[in-house]
Amino acid sequence: MKRELVVALKMTLATLLLTGLVYPLVVTVLAQAAFPRQANGSLVTSDGRAAGSELIAQAFTNPAYFRPRPSAAGNDGYDAANSSGSNLGPTSKQLRDRVAADVKRLLEQNPQAVGPVPIDLVTTSGSGLDPHLSPEAARWQIPRVAAARGAAVAQIEALVDRHVERRSLGLLGEPRVNVLLVNLDLDQRFGRPAPMRREPTAQP
Repeated sequence: MKRELVVALKMTLATLLLTGLVYPLVVTVLAQAAFPRQANGSLVTSDGRAAGSELIAQAFTNPAYFRPRPSAAGNDGYDAANSSGSNLGPTSKQLRDRVAADVKRLLEQNPQAVGPVPIDLVTTSGSGLDPHLSPEAARWQIPRVAAARGAAVAQIEALVDRHVERRSLGLLGEPRVNVLLVNLDLDQRFGRPAPMRREPTAQP
């Protein structure tokens, strides 16, 4: 019994050291050596400061920016520490009401947009943090962004086209546009827009 207990303890210690210390350390060192940017979160910098990660969506509310997919991650969405979907199914009245409200809001905010609202502008991803839009969803927003920037539609179209990422290896996934990267390119090309004015709150 004592001998078996000693063997079990040795195996436990060896497994703990290998899987809890040696393996993570080796993987970390290799990742930092071979893929340092990806290993550190694929951070994107602007003016020398981290503006976000190209792997994680964030909210953009100013009309001069392209807006990402809706998010159900966290109470207010886009919470990178609380990745999740809404778990609402197609028969959910709450989901239908939310989508209908989003469609109405998008049409009001994009009066010059052509065609129906693209589906990915009113549906969340499984993680709630998908950083990409379809090229169609990005192009649908171009008239609003161009008007807010005082730029020609053709200029914004060309900028979006430069940011269309093709299928991985020519086969995997779908063409897509990274919202953070295209918005940072907008700022670099046309300057940062003026901050949105906040409505005054009523005093009790």
